[in-house]
Amino acid sequence: MVLESAEILVKAGMEEAFEAAVAAAAPLFRRARGCTGMRVQRGIENPRAYRLLVQWDTLEDHTVHFRGSEDFQEWRRLAGPCFDGAPNVIHLSSVLEAF
Repeated sequence: MVLESAEILVKAGMEEAFEAAVAAAAPLFRRARGCTGMRVQRGIENPRAYRLLVQWDTLEDHTVHFRGSEDFQEWRRLAGPCFDGAPNVIHLSSVLEAF
């Protein structure tokens, strides 16, 4: 499993619009090849800071199949206007699950 972690800063005053856009985009992720989970978290210290966490079977399911799809373009159309700069995306694999 690969975990995509996208740090997203949202324009001031667009927090509700971003959250609505993410909810509207959830089916795009649900039907994406190799996507097994998706959640969004909001910063406590900085309520404009969000973290999108998406579980993929493989890195290519995200970087090739999803990013090359019309559903990715729709995701960006929905949420992109809320972004305050480009999201910072990294991919992670588990090295320890202690409890």
